[in-house]
Amino acid sequence: ALEKTIQDNPDDHQSRFDLSLSLWAAGAQEKAADHLLYIIEADRSWQEDGARTQLLKFFEMAGPMDPFTVAARRKLSSILFS
Repeated sequence: ALEKTIQDNPDDHQSRFDLSLSLWAAGAQEKAADHLLYIIEADRSWQEDGARTQLLKFFEMAGPMDPFTVAARRKLSSILFS
């Protein structure tokens, strides 16, 4: 249902955020991060920078040297500093 909502309204950041959490719980780390990165790029201030904060929590759970963390941090840096 969340995927359909996002297809119909890509800027529904709350649904995208909720989908990210569901994907993380299902073990789809990269997809979960991609949804948060989309929110960060579209509206960094959404929910007081909530997407970035959640992404940092994902990094903590995965560990700093995990390949997921390394790749997602690179994407985050690209968004923040470009």
